[in-house]
Amino acid sequence: MDEITSTSAPEVDREQPAKGSGRPKDPATRKAALIATLVALPVTVAVAGITFARLAPDTPAAEPSPTATTARAQATTPVEMAAPALDARPAVVCRALVSQLPDSVRELRQRPVTAGPEQNAAYGDPALTVACGGAEPTVDATADVWTVNKVCWFAEQKSDATVLTTVDRETAVTVTVPLSYEQPLQWVTPISDTIVASVPSGGAVPAGCRA
Repeated sequence: MDEITSTSAPEVDREQPAKGSGRPKDPATRKAALIATLVALPVTVAVAGITFARLAPDTPAAEPSPTATTARAQATTPVEMAAPALDARPAVVCRALVSQLPDSVRELRQRPVTAGPEQNAAYGDPALTVACGGAEPTVDATADVWTVNKVCWFAEQKSDATVLTTVDRETAVTVTVPLSYEQPLQWVTPISDTIVASVPSGGAVPAGCRA
């Protein structure tokens, strides 16, 4: 550690009156002494301030602010979901899909489900759900559909959620996105990647999703 030294005001050469003379100091000399003292005082204060600043602990870094990818606080209780019986082939496909789904969808962590863990999955609170093997909606050839990472989705707006269902796969996959999560198509991006890897394409693809 650096040694701390203090700087004192320089001594002022004061002219002493002749012994026994009793004559007061020359006014010019007294004025020079006063100026020297006033100059020395700010220098001393400045040096002390610099020394203190060097030894004082650094200001703590501010806590990072939350980002879009920061995990939300959420419940860990099972999410209630139905599990209709599946035929042999859809059951195999759905099991493959669910086994490859990510542990989180954006900042939403996966939660257990009350039924059909081999065909259902849920994320976050409120729960975004993934159901495999349900009925595929009837979609006109000219209906509005959206391609997300090579998967064709049809959207149906409910009072409390947007329901997105695949319309270009051998086995349908339905993702229900609560209204509190904005831009629902962005939430199916990682799910689309898993669907491409595990659910074969099939069926008539609506015109809006044709390459």
